[in-house]
Amino acid sequence: MKPMTDGVHVFPVRVYYEDTDAAGIVYYANYLKYAERARTEMLREYGIESGAMMLKDGLAFAVRHCSMDFRKPAKLDDELCVETRIKAINGASVVADQRVKLGKVELVKMELKLACMKLDGRPSRLPGDIRSRLENKAHG
Repeated sequence: MKPMTDGVHVFPVRVYYEDTDAAGIVYYANYLKYAERARTEMLREYGIESGAMMLKDGLAFAVRHCSMDFRKPAKLDDELCVETRIKAINGASVVADQRVKLGKVELVKMELKLACMKLDGRPSRLPGDIRSRLENKAHG
């Protein structure tokens, strides 16, 4: 599976026993974990590593808003993928669209707003180099 195609980052995820609830389906909160891992790997591919961003710039991304639409459940041993697209880059935030899929079937759709913030919790503008990397990768 290619990690990036036409501005879409693809992250594979397998469903393990620990991810499921008593009914044998993925517990809803685990989709947030899958999405977080996918965003982290997408940023890493863009040359933006969370640890380095905290050390070098004293900044981090935090989820400011998240909406989720659960369409179909995933089950034990399913091979899923999380597709991540950057929809908008603003002065101090990034809007991302994430979709969890089983093959071509969309299971969960998420839209997130990530705020750039200083380590003390105050908002901060995106540094120019980070903004450039996001814009270059997201748009081509």
